[in-house]
Amino acid sequence: MKHKVLIVTSNYYQDISKNLVKDAAKVLEKSKIKYKIINVTGVFEIPVIIAKNIKKYDGFIALGCVIRGETAHFDFISKASIDGIMLLSINYKKPIGNGILTCNNHSQASARSDLKGNKRKGKEAAQAVTSVLKIK
Repeated sequence: MKHKVLIVTSNYYQDISKNLVKDAAKVLEKSKIKYKIINVTGVFEIPVIIAKNIKKYDGFIALGCVIRGETAHFDFISKASIDGIMLLSINYKKPIGNGILTCNNHSQASARSDLKGNKRKGKEAAQAVTSVLKIK
């Protein structure tokens, strides 16, 4: 069976998202899984795009970055986005790889999206989805 995966990525921090997408795409291509990419403005929009496409795809990969600022906005956006993704995954019984970085600063985010680093969150999110899709 051929699987289809949708990558939904926030472009708020384009340098970070670009690396996350490249890494996730490599995993899907290696696994011969078809995929499409939809770009959104921020991570808060990711769950709604997944919800709109939930019946069209076998799995999803959520990619983006939230960097802590001086207000509580970071906490609200991070929690709401991740809770929304988890709820969709459970309710529809479809894997959603969470590659949304929640970092204290841009340097941490860069390290977690670096294509040569050890903490490659785009790759990990894609591997999580592909491993669940292989389970019958």
